Amino acid sequence: MRAAVEQAGTEVSLRAARIILAERDLSALGLIGGSPKGKDKRVHQATDLGDYDVVMTDAPDPAELVEAALDARINCVVWADGADLEAEYGEGFTAAGATLLTGVNVASGLAPSLAAHETARGGEVMEVSIAWTEPGTPLRRGEPIPFPDPVGPRWADERETENGYKAYAAPVLGDWAGALARVTSAGTDGVVTRIVGVADHAAHLEALALAAGVLAIDLYAPGAHRPASAAEIYLAKALDAGLGVAAYEMAE
Repeated sequence: MRAAVEQAGTEVSLRAARIILAERDLSALGLIGGSPKGKDKRVHQATDLGDYDVVMTDAPDPAELVEAALDARINCVVWADGADLEAEYGEGFTAAGATLLTGVNVASGLAPSLAAHETARGGEVMEVSIAWTEPGTPLRRGEPIPFPDPVGPRWADERETENGYKAYAAPVLGDWAGALARVTSAGTDGVVTRIVGVADHAAHLEALALAAGVLAIDLYAPGAHRPASAAEIYLAKALDAGLGVAAYEMAE
């Protein structure tokens, strides 16, 4: 795999690049707008996107890079949410035989993928909710969310989502972040609620979410997608890259 990275918005893409460098299948990592540091000969300055298989960015407004990736007919992984990008460029990526993956972050990528993974386990799904943290002053009331330590239980506000799940965001202070999915289903053993969650250093968790999209990109069909459209593949790559998941069940 030959990957290019644009660090435009946060430190997320830089951390994601370091995660990807640990992959044996990576033969080259091109830096857009940056100079190589260190002794890894695979890292160099990117001059032509056509030399790469995939490009990723943490830019808050990645439209320019998305267009460049489409012109080069290569895959593009975008950390920012991008329903408008999907609508505008989806058909173009399909025609080019390339993939645009948007919302490759903790809230829009990792949390819904955890939920999609759990709903695929079988049984009659009765209720699904997802939750994530975001920077802010902690709430004193709201929906109780049992994030794993070191984030721990938090109060959260309900948010709108595009996937039909109930969704909640919990403001937190400090360097930790988390995501969680809660799925209640009925099967031969009765009604069971299964909770799966992750917690880690915020920038590292966002970087894992982004890196997993890059590592899984060849397994998505051409066109525009969100990570949860191939949740099993996406989560498998995240786990291989070091994501730790806590899970438990409650029978009713």
